Amino acid sequence: MTISDTGSVSPATRWHLLPAEKVLEQLQSDRQLGLTSEQVAERQRQFGPNELEDTGGRSNWAILLDQFKNIMLIMLIAVAIISGVMDLMDMQAGRVKSNDIPFKDTVAILAIVFLNGLLGYVQESRAEKALAALKNMASPRVRVVRDGRVQEVSAGELVPGDIMLLEAGVQVAADGRLLEEASLQVREAALTGEAQAVSKRVAADLSEDTPLGDRLNCVYQGTDVVQGRGVAIVTQTGMGTELGKIATLLQSVEAEPTPLQQRMDQLSQALVTGSLSLVAVVVVLGLLVAGWGKLRELVEVSLSMAVAVVPEGLPAVITVTLALGTQRMVRRHALIRKLPAVETLGSVTTICSDKTGTLTQNKMVVQGIHQHSCSLSVTGHAYTPEGEFLLNGQPIDTRHHPEAIALLTAGLLCNDAALQKENGDWCILGDPTEGALLVAATKAGLDRHQLSYAWTRLGEFPFTSERKRMSVMVKQEGGGRITDAMGAIAPLLLPSSSLLLFCKGSPELVLERCQFVYVKGTVEPLSGDRRQQILQQNNHLASKGLRVLGFAARPLEALPAEDSAEETEQGLIWLGLVDMLDAPRPEAREAVARCRSAGIRPVMITGDHQLTARAIAEDLGIAQPGDEVLTGPDLEHCTPEELEAHVERVSVYARVAPEHKLKIVQALQRRHHIVAMTGDGVNDAPALKRADIGIAMGITGTDVSKEASDMVLLDDNFATIVSAVEEGRVVYTNIRRFIKYILGSNIGEVITIAASPLFAFGGVPLTPLQILWMNLVTDGLPALALAVEPAEPNVMSRPPHDPKESIFARGLGTYMIRIGVVLSIIAIAQMVVGYHLAQTIPGDPDRWKTMVFTTLCLAQMGHALAIRSNTRLTLELNPFSNPYVLTSVVFTSLLQLALIYVEPLRNFFGTQILSPLELLICLGFSLLLFVWIELEKILSRWQGKGAGVGD
Repeated sequence: MTISDTGSVSPATRWHLLPAEKVLEQLQSDRQLGLTSEQVAERQRQFGPNELEDTGGRSNWAILLDQFKNIMLIMLIAVAIISGVMDLMDMQAGRVKSNDIPFKDTVAILAIVFLNGLLGYVQESRAEKALAALKNMASPRVRVVRDGRVQEVSAGELVPGDIMLLEAGVQVAADGRLLEEASLQVREAALTGEAQAVSKRVAADLSEDTPLGDRLNCVYQGTDVVQGRGVAIVTQTGMGTELGKIATLLQSVEAEPTPLQQRMDQLSQALVTGSLSLVAVVVVLGLLVAGWGKLRELVEVSLSMAVAVVPEGLPAVITVTLALGTQRMVRRHALIRKLPAVETLGSVTTICSDKTGTLTQNKMVVQGIHQHSCSLSVTGHAYTPEGEFLLNGQPIDTRHHPEAIALLTAGLLCNDAALQKENGDWCILGDPTEGALLVAATKAGLDRHQLSYAWTRLGEFPFTSERKRMSVMVKQEGGGRITDAMGAIAPLLLPSSSLLLFCKGSPELVLERCQFVYVKGTVEPLSGDRRQQILQQNNHLASKGLRVLGFAARPLEALPAEDSAEETEQGLIWLGLVDMLDAPRPEAREAVARCRSAGIRPVMITGDHQLTARAIAEDLGIAQPGDEVLTGPDLEHCTPEELEAHVERVSVYARVAPEHKLKIVQALQRRHHIVAMTGDGVNDAPALKRADIGIAMGITGTDVSKEASDMVLLDDNFATIVSAVEEGRVVYTNIRRFIKYILGSNIGEVITIAASPLFAFGGVPLTPLQILWMNLVTDGLPALALAVEPAEPNVMSRPPHDPKESIFARGLGTYMIRIGVVLSIIAIAQMVVGYHLAQTIPGDPDRWKTMVFTTLCLAQMGHALAIRSNTRLTLELNPFSNPYVLTSVVFTSLLQLALIYVEPLRNFFGTQILSPLELLICLGFSLLLFVWIELEKILSRWQGKGAGVGD
């Protein structure tokens, strides 16, 4: 945004490319005086407050109304209305029996519709709080220069052209271009994903496509100043800031329906279409055969069929199943925020993971030290001060290597970090790089406190972004206990002085100030060949993605002046190189391998340098040597079609910006992948929201990322994602299991009801209320029990199912139809027997309807027992591996008997008392379904193939 004389605005200005003086000129501001009060007032009117705008989401009423747009609920509402009209007509015609309760079917159906709608509302009514979290990040107080004096104002009052004063501990309140800085370091992890604080500088030679994380002369809203001070001119406010752009992305991203939601929509459409088609066939055939005199009976049949086809208990069962899955996942450190995400995890084909803290420990660890005579590798992990130094793979005693001791002593004295133990874990206070050096020295037996006692720091030349090095001046004070360090350092001292300078920093910059090298306890001239060898070694280590520091020393005769760094840091003695790495989590390699075996591709998307990203990815098995790595600038020049081609083969993305992450996720989704995306910063929120599964970090994650996510990792661990995927697969398998159980029974009910007009028995065998009972209780309770069936042994050794597959895929549809047909044949046969029996034995002649009702309910109990496994017979299963199934079968059977023999229930549900003989007939017919399913398993074994339906 450039402010011209006419007040026009150009939002495309690349502020990082302009010199500071040019920025001041274009924004019509003054470095010393700042803006005037009149300028501020005018710009506040022009640009508005420095706040993030909320476009708003759906209201609670809109969410509630959306629930009743489901086609199955609409059909049930229509059934309830027609049933109510028919009851009203019966009341007016005097056809109501004395013990009948008017409108009970209508009330029951509408109650079920309302409860289903309420259940969906509860799932979706979580308000989108991501933008509120963004606003909280953008509301600090800030010191500015206005009217020639320093003032403190609210961040919301900032305008372009304001002069901001920055110091350690403050949060940057708007985007700005640096005018001054002194050792300024800003933590930009929330925007760039970079774990380390960034050293800023005013003069930076940057290109137009420099990524956000490398724009060293700019600061951004929502980031934190961790060291130094600075002065910046505000260039962007409100929605024009980088944070505002993320807010815009977040608001523009629409959450995609999960695979489960898509499959449930597909199921609803199939059931309703099939039901209406069958109703039409039954009504037309009935009218052709029996004439208009049978219209009322045909309407009753149609209403019962419509209720029978809708699995009213299914939404509740699915919700409870997902909720149980979330409880199991919490025990494995994964918190699910949105229930459908549980099932979606089982469909994941690609996991896009950040590097720092998720795949790695977010802890720098020294890997090796390299000197002229030898290179030593260092073992150990994290900040635990335990490990060995290896030479050619064999442990060595560092006391016999004075070069190593001298180098580690330099790293210990040129250091401001502290190592301490909290809650049983070792941690670092201070810079992670210095912490790594401290731990390495401790592994070699050097004691920080003893060395500090033996060597007193008298002064230092601090690290700056221009110098890229730090030096300390120390004086030997005695301390005979430090014999190893004393002996190693002694050759570096002058006979007449005990003062030493230790320097650490960029290897190239430290090396160019060296004239000598420390070799096997002696100081020798640094030849050109040796210098070249050191540079080659440094380049080799850097190419492996390691962070490399160079160390040097120099004896001093007197303490130098504070402003004499350039003169003093000359003629140094080269000590060696130290390489370090943010080490992978110990469990990450196994987790990546489990992903591979499960047919899931892990992808690393990080803001870190491409060499570091490549090294970690290769180490973990995410990428292979020679694999392509895409960077943010590469993605800038990719068309959507080119990116789609890349995403199928690229597993490492480095130096990415927020919009790049979103583009990658979208490209993968266009290639029909189900994507899980991890993130912890504000920059990740749009991609988290767009991904099929957005996964936020519970420890390091921002509120924004958590609110935009579907799942939160409580331990920030990639391995937890894999465990959650396993739970997701178990949940999906169990969902398919009880769907085929419920719908197989429903199809049997529909066919039985549709066939009843073919028999001149008079009336429909099942009322809508009885069908609701079957769908909610006799189907629902065993289905809930089936939802907790334990995982199968091969759950993580098979590829993910096709995310676009139909809910009826892999034999589920044919199973439901086959079992439905068998169940209807059994029920129709029993209906014929029961009708003739009811006519020959004194009593209510409609007892045959109660027998059909009871047979269908008890047959479903046998179905629940048999369906636990597709391959093993029920007798071969351990009943206590899922005791809930047997318990639900017994309990539901007792409830069904209560409907027959408890008078209030009998009157309400319209059943009749059955004799013992009639009850035994019902039990005998119902057992036939159980026998049929067990025979199917035996036949499948005999044919040497799997069961009738795969999971």
